[in-house]
Amino acid sequence: MSDLQLWTAATPNGWKVSLMIEELRETGHALEGLRVRTIDLMAGEQFEEKFSRRNPNQKIPLFIDGDLNLMESCAIVQYLAEKYPSDLLPEEKKWQILPWVYWQAANVGPAFGNKLSYTRYMSDVPQEQKVHPLNRFNKEAQRLAGIIEEQLSQQNFICGESLSIADIVIYPWVRGWKWSKVDMSDKPNILAWLKRLRSRPAFERGLAYGAPEGEVDQWSEETKARYAKAGNKISQ
Repeated sequence: MSDLQLWTAATPNGWKVSLMIEELRETGHALEGLRVRTIDLMAGEQFEEKFSRRNPNQKIPLFIDGDLNLMESCAIVQYLAEKYPSDLLPEEKKWQILPWVYWQAANVGPAFGNKLSYTRYMSDVPQEQKVHPLNRFNKEAQRLAGIIEEQLSQQNFICGESLSIADIVIYPWVRGWKWSKVDMSDKPNILAWLKRLRSRPAFERGLAYGAPEGEVDQWSEETKARYAKAGNKISQ
């Protein structure tokens, strides 16, 4: 049995891997012995030597499989998909699905993440200096959301009629559209997709990784303040 460990936190990139793990368990892959360690980002645990020697980028998540240390959430999801074969990445659709995974990493994460940072976290930046980046990242996030909305116009999931790792990696960034203030209220296909995914038992479990009890879907004001403080510190 491999020594499997996930070092993570309750963030969009962390949720990608926890959702993947729980969906794999739904397919029959038990991932027995997997140990999950919550990294305290506010305390700076990601910068400690024991973390950075395994992940030089000093960001969660980190996945450990024996002697192998994996950084980058999308790479971890693909690794798990190939190590534990399932319909989440069927061989015959691999090159329909993987471009969307890379698209998320190169586009959705940066646009939504930067919009979130300027919206919620960069409290020390004067408001007038935020105007341009807020407009820029909001416009790009809306463009990307339009692509997802169109992709879902005739199918229930990003790559067809069944869940794939494309849905798993895109979902965590889009689900927080109210928090990042990227308005999705005029995108019914996305809203239905978000509801469809959230109703899955594996998503219920995966989103709970590192989240305060009872706050999977709605953070308390205390948690919001804590994340805003941590986000401001990290963004600097």
